[in-house]
Amino acid sequence: MEIAQQLAEELNLKQWQVDNTIALIDEGNTIPFIARYRKEATGELNDEILRTFEERLIYLRNMQERKEDVKRIIEEQGNLTEELAAAIDACQKLTEIEDLYRPFRPKRKTRATVAKAKGLEPLADALYLQEKDCDPLTLALDYVNQELEVETPEDALQGAMDILAERVSDNADYRKRIRDITFTSGVVTVKAAIEEDSVYRMYYDFQEPCKKLAPHRTLAIDRGENEKMLSVSIETDVDKILSYLYKKECKDTMSAATEYVRQATEDAYHRLIAPSIEREIRNELTETAQEQAIQVFKVNLKNLLMQAPIHGKTVIGLDPGYRTGCKVAVVDPTGKVLDTGVIFVTHSAAQKESAAALIKDFIKKYQVDLISIGNGTASKETEIFAAELLKIIPGTKVRYIITNEAGASVYSASKLGAEEFPDFDVTKRSAISIARRIQDPLAELVKIEPKAIGVGQYQHDMNQKRLGEALGGVVEDAVNSVGVDLNTASAPLLTYISGISSAIAKNIVTHRETEGAFTSRSELKKVSKLGPKAFEQCAGFLRIKDGKNVLDNTSVHPESYPAAKGMLEILGYSLKDISANKLETLENDANAYGMKKLAEELSVGVPTLKDIIEELKKPGRDPRDEVEQPILRSDVMSIEDLKEGMELTGTVRNVIDFGAFVDIGVHQDGLVHISQLSDKYVKHPMDVVSIGDIVKVRILEVDVKKNRISLTMKGL
Repeated sequence: MEIAQQLAEELNLKQWQVDNTIALIDEGNTIPFIARYRKEATGELNDEILRTFEERLIYLRNMQERKEDVKRIIEEQGNLTEELAAAIDACQKLTEIEDLYRPFRPKRKTRATVAKAKGLEPLADALYLQEKDCDPLTLALDYVNQELEVETPEDALQGAMDILAERVSDNADYRKRIRDITFTSGVVTVKAAIEEDSVYRMYYDFQEPCKKLAPHRTLAIDRGENEKMLSVSIETDVDKILSYLYKKECKDTMSAATEYVRQATEDAYHRLIAPSIEREIRNELTETAQEQAIQVFKVNLKNLLMQAPIHGKTVIGLDPGYRTGCKVAVVDPTGKVLDTGVIFVTHSAAQKESAAALIKDFIKKYQVDLISIGNGTASKETEIFAAELLKIIPGTKVRYIITNEAGASVYSASKLGAEEFPDFDVTKRSAISIARRIQDPLAELVKIEPKAIGVGQYQHDMNQKRLGEALGGVVEDAVNSVGVDLNTASAPLLTYISGISSAIAKNIVTHRETEGAFTSRSELKKVSKLGPKAFEQCAGFLRIKDGKNVLDNTSVHPESYPAAKGMLEILGYSLKDISANKLETLENDANAYGMKKLAEELSVGVPTLKDIIEELKKPGRDPRDEVEQPILRSDVMSIEDLKEGMELTGTVRNVIDFGAFVDIGVHQDGLVHISQLSDKYVKHPMDVVSIGDIVKVRILEVDVKKNRISLTMKGL
């Protein structure tokens, strides 16, 4: 089957959609650009489908390349038949290709290759015939050879059986059937490798059918095995497998040779096939589990990046700490650092008093609106300090928020952090990051390696290349869906814009610093190394506020400016009406005129025309503004304050396969198990909640000693 045809069937797409999308990808267009500006060509495929499409396209092309390599190697050996070539072409998985290639792969030294070198292959052939009058010992006498270290007839027969065993092991049909039996009837069995209490104790005597093993359990078992805490095996229906092999290999005769063939077949399974199949199935379970975990991570990351920014606020960022104190940074509404300091809120009363005086001074001096407290070490003590301080400031409207600081320390110690804030030490940079995350989560989080943001599960156990690629795509899609201000965006943020490399991003910032602010998108063409293709890819995602052309502050692509202006003219509007927000009825007017007719007259597609109208109605709009704002607090609770049955409002901090963690205003997030997410059956937590959601919960159970909080959303 052709790759394009296979993609159409797998993704349930029309053939023209597939053909056009492949062409667009091969022309070097990015996924965000294709999703946003080539809707007519793809049939309006969104970025998520396009990412899947691209991944499958790469996989299928790699598989096709492997097929051609295998056929070439086998043909060079003189062993490629039409039937074998057809079988290779029909393979749907890489494992199937490798099964067919196995007999022809150059082998390292094995028992079978050693036996062949001793001239025992004819004896193996004779045994395999299983003729009625065959006397194996008599046949073997002819192969005794002291020089070749075949000392006895029994040595010769053992070598012949080794050859037969390898032939059985190399049979692609056998391996496929045994793999199916092992997976469908196999049971993953886990035992304790070390008898001591640990986080893996629930797996010390654990069994689960291969086909039912939950992805998060697979990853937990893998980690336990890697840490030498667990031993893992797959138990399967061995009798069924051996019975199948005997029927294939052992002829129904009275030949004495049949017993040797039977022994060779059994040896092939236990020594060669079973360990290999078990590895393959374990790898497949792990790959499936990792892919599931990556998908969870992707959704969580996207929701985190797309959290609502809190605009126009001066923020104090607090990076809590015990020994080295709590680092303080004040940033203005644009993210500019106004002041920094260090306070000690967990030491003496005098130091607490000094800390309160400094924060009160900062609040008054800089007209602070909000305090952002990192959720790491000493976070609870810092929160209590902030809540008590706000109570004694007369008439204050300042509130505080607990901010996920995952990755802040990574950023602050990075080369990027040092370049951005060379005058501040590592700890102060972290406080700045915690403050800025509230003002614009997306702009700040893109500076951190996605997997360090901490909204997944088992991320350190995964294929890091695959994880990095997947999460990078999420960040790219998020940044481009929001768009960035060309005159304020940092180089790291610009790097995620479609078509902009890290080198071009630095050149844009340099151009901005030397030539002044950009006044039009067309000025981008003057940036070093930013050629026509890069301009095409990036221009629509870069915004210019108060520029020469109001369209430069929308996601309307420059290639569509003539269409946008033409539409306004036909419907009786002008560009000035965009700035004056006088286009509320634009969509109704276009529908009255006839959307299809209007699109034809302007030589654009209807999807593009609809996007233009939407943008002109709300120039400079930020899709994150439609997301629920985070919870701001003025008082504090501790885990001891929680009682069973208490109803609270919280923020979803992480979503995993078995539930969701919710911040309810105490230092420890509570867990809503998947069974407690809804009164209805929930297949996966992500069907119900997302990171950043504000949810109502009820306390089910509080274990103060173990610092565990169980929550429910049922009936709320």
